[in-house]
Amino acid sequence: MYAGCHRLNGNGELTGLEWIREAGLLTTPVALTNTHSVGVVRDAIIAAEVRERGSAETYWALPVVGETYDGQLNDMNGQHVRPEHLFAALDSAAGGPVAQGNVGGGTGMICHEFKGGIGTASRVVPQASGGFTVGALVQANYGGRGRLSIAGVPVGREIPVEEVPSAWDPPAASADTATGMAAGAERFHHRHPRH
Repeated sequence: MYAGCHRLNGNGELTGLEWIREAGLLTTPVALTNTHSVGVVRDAIIAAEVRERGSAETYWALPVVGETYDGQLNDMNGQHVRPEHLFAALDSAAGGPVAQGNVGGGTGMICHEFKGGIGTASRVVPQASGGFTVGALVQANYGGRGRLSIAGVPVGREIPVEEVPSAWDPPAASADTATGMAAGAERFHHRHPRH
């Protein structure tokens, strides 16, 4: 599958990124987890592929695993994410709507000092421009309350921490957000630096 990448803010790890930059290809499913579970999830993706293909087949992969910090609401130092969690996620993967909110990698997210999570959005490009669908999956984990604005309304400034306490206690020094996007459009090879 063709893939690309863009960095908006440099905080956050994403394994397999150099292969995407080099070849413009994705060789495995994409997984999202917490900061201290990137390694186990990466290894579990490879183990799942080897189990499916059989050990006799020569196979290589550079899995894409993204992380977001959830140490304020989760005991990430306990390293509770195990390979079987990844296997269960792959086994239950299906087309259609996905679980959103306080699920999976979104469980420990904080966004604008409120409990965050994972969400989706999609749009259909007009037929005259290709008629394909663009989808986004966002694991939101960023922002100070004062910066939360919805349709131009400064919602964050209108809800003081005395009224609704901040989920960041103490305030975070930094945060990160994982975003995946997909489009049902043909990729133009000439736009990749290697082609």
